[in-house]
Amino acid sequence: MIVYPNAKINLGLRILRKRSDGFHMIETILYPVGWCDILEILPSVTSREIWFRMSGFSLPGRTRDNLVYKAAYLMQQRYDLPGIKIHLHKQIPAGAGLGGGSSDAAFTLKAIQQLFSLPVSFRELHLLAAQLGSDCAFFLDNKPALASGKGEILSPVPLDLHGTYILIIFPGFTSDTSRMYQKSDISSGGLSLIDAWVHPHHDWKKYLINCFEEPLSRDFPVIRHLLKKLYAGGAWFASVSGSGSSVYGLFDDPPPDITLPGNYLTWSEQL
Repeated sequence: MIVYPNAKINLGLRILRKRSDGFHMIETILYPVGWCDILEILPSVTSREIWFRMSGFSLPGRTRDNLVYKAAYLMQQRYDLPGIKIHLHKQIPAGAGLGGGSSDAAFTLKAIQQLFSLPVSFRELHLLAAQLGSDCAFFLDNKPALASGKGEILSPVPLDLHGTYILIIFPGFTSDTSRMYQKSDISSGGLSLIDAWVHPHHDWKKYLINCFEEPLSRDFPVIRHLLKKLYAGGAWFASVSGSGSSVYGLFDDPPPDITLPGNYLTWSEQL
């Protein structure tokens, strides 16, 4: 079975308060986009082990720390499954604020459920996804949602950007999420995102604020430069996705060619 775990962007992100356990209460609107990895999962007839191989972008750390491996192991242990062979081809850069790892994990859960015809309810899949990461469950539905709590509480948002063009730019370096949380301020003022997104799209620049944008731009001035380039190129909204490092612009027409260094990656599509 081959599936295509897709990325997401964040339309605004507000930090509401810090919890006693060190996590933060946030709100953000998640929107799926087409930039994707390629994930192949097969049953193994010769072993009960999980065989995991990667190609494409390399990821740091041990195999057993990869969210795909963790998702497969969780399913195998819970439902007493035979061996599983997995090949992940990474095309979404890690540390980019695009949710690639979370998407890979969620798609692993869904693919294993289908591959072995497991009678797992959608609610149970959500509970399993929540064990793997705050935004993993979003990729089970893969529909626009307001994420609150630590990011794991999802509420559908009737937001349709069909026909809008998007240009995503990954500037060749990653962002440390925990460090960005330490450097970002609590969002004490402004509209809640559930009130902000209903404004006309061309007014979003005033209301949809990502609180990571300012500290990220201080650490990496190129972020502010890229956002200015996107607006100069005709974007009606441009922002950082998640805690960075990717930025994106939304356009009414196909985005222009923007001169970028060779180590940058871009993705463009019509939503």
